[in-house]
Amino acid sequence: MTQPPPPPNQPPNQPPQQPGFGPPQGQQPPQPPQTPPQQPGFGAPQTPPQQQPPYGAPQPPPQPGYGYPQAPQPPQQPGYGYPTPQPPYGQQPNPYGQQPGYGYPQQPVPPHPQAGGRKNNTPLIVVAAVAALALVVGGIWYFASAGGDDKKDRTASSSGGTGGTGGGGDTGKGGVDGKGEEKVPADTASKLLYKLPAPKVDDTTVVSGSWLTDKVYVKSGVAQISAYDLDKGTKQWTIKLPGPVCTVSQHTTDDHRTAVLFQPKMPAKNRSAGCSQVAAIDLDAGKKLWTKSVGDGAGGTITFSNVTVSASTVAAGGLQGGAAFDVSSGKPLWAPKAEDTCYDAGYGGGEKLVAVLKCGQYGERLLHIQTIDPRTGKVISEYKMAKGIEYASVVSTNPLVVAADAGDSAGDGSEISDFYSIDNKTGKLINRISAPGKQYAARCDGITKIEGCTGLAVGNDRLYVPTEEHSGTKEYSQTNEIVAFDLATGKQTGQRADAGDGYTITPLRMDNGNVIAYKRPPYDKGGQIVSVDGGSFKETTLLENPATGPARSAETTMSPDYSEILYSQGHLFMASQFADKSSSAGDKYLALAFGTGS
Repeated sequence: MTQPPPPPNQPPNQPPQQPGFGPPQGQQPPQPPQTPPQQPGFGAPQTPPQQQPPYGAPQPPPQPGYGYPQAPQPPQQPGYGYPTPQPPYGQQPNPYGQQPGYGYPQQPVPPHPQAGGRKNNTPLIVVAAVAALALVVGGIWYFASAGGDDKKDRTASSSGGTGGTGGGGDTGKGGVDGKGEEKVPADTASKLLYKLPAPKVDDTTVVSGSWLTDKVYVKSGVAQISAYDLDKGTKQWTIKLPGPVCTVSQHTTDDHRTAVLFQPKMPAKNRSAGCSQVAAIDLDAGKKLWTKSVGDGAGGTITFSNVTVSASTVAAGGLQGGAAFDVSSGKPLWAPKAEDTCYDAGYGGGEKLVAVLKCGQYGERLLHIQTIDPRTGKVISEYKMAKGIEYASVVSTNPLVVAADAGDSAGDGSEISDFYSIDNKTGKLINRISAPGKQYAARCDGITKIEGCTGLAVGNDRLYVPTEEHSGTKEYSQTNEIVAFDLATGKQTGQRADAGDGYTITPLRMDNGNVIAYKRPPYDKGGQIVSVDGGSFKETTLLENPATGPARSAETTMSPDYSEILYSQGHLFMASQFADKSSSAGDKYLALAFGTGS
């Protein structure tokens, strides 16, 4: 799977690089490989030989998915023995100090004295210690569907599948959920509608979070959230916040209400004021409905690392436990309490509400995957993961799919070695799907995000994941595919959507029974949005960006690995998750809008 970025051990005004695509500068023509490229096997490509593309084509990055100049990358955990860097604005600090290296004793953390915890109908195991983690807040990006009469939550991450819904057998005609709502424009050729300039900042700052309704495109900035006209880019409204955004919910209610997590004030340089403030936002009205925090019983406030929305509930979790509020009124529904011996590290939202409950000390952790009542927190069903699995990510809540790195075996930083298909009515494991990191390109951030998986989608009772890049059919070309796993059997269905020579394909979300995907182009083409039929796996192009000019240059600053990508009805939005000092140079953007004009 895609290797995440190395730790940002450089000064704040020299942020790490972010990937994109495009011809390299100043490269010498490489020599052809000694052996011809290998052809990929069906659904499981072979590892390509080490080789260089022709002069003028993109060079392989030093880390997978990397290689684009002067763009920020998400901060990551430092390597063993390296000092923990200060988090950027909008990033939650480590409340327990520097994280020890793997296998070292952890600092004990006492229970937090807080009243009104969540009801739990399972035995709790005393927490001897909690791993002290350097919390990394990355960006999540979102699609809020506005069409149709059905009231089920069809919200999905643009790089995840949390909005997928299950069903029975495959119809072969648009998948079990029927044909998608995305229409093929009369002319799929797009144009660059507008560019939102990157904000001016002195340090690397989190600006993650974007949503799309039928009326506006909404994007987080520095301590603010703004909405823009879909076609013209004119600002419709702005909500000011006292501090930087930390992270946001990837789900909305039926009436386009969502939640954000932010700091209570602007922090000192290279410091964080703590991600303690939870707010509900009305995306249609352009107003903040309420702001809440939770006391820690010692005169301070609890900090969170993730937030989500399910039904009418906003739920936030982290190392100090989880809390929930009514989305309309802000009324508290539950919070950590003094006698808690396990804690809600976070939640997955959407059609169901799923808690990741952590018990036990580091190295002997027990994770409970609990489907809970969003109003009361009462446990409906529970699956206990194998002892020692430290982190888990909720890929989808209905059907329930969880990703984890069992035994730290992924080996590539993706945090995925296996997917777990779970019956959220009974809590029984349906199937465990092996997904070796060397073969598949999805990735998660289960350390803090819980819903931080990208590059996959869930629907039709299937899991859709991209393969890693490998040699294509043309000389020097690279490509990949999307393959499908049956959640009931745990096996591949035999379906495969090919990116095509020079392209790489990434699932964004489900569109009823179809998969919406982004194709990152070769150096002489523009990116594409395609719809993959859930039954036949036939690909239909919905949008294609310009292959040359300013639009092409702007697109190269964004990457499906570390950018927010939203598509709906002929409109494509690509946005940054981080801003830094170099972003003010004029060749970096907060967001880009492309449209087909029909």
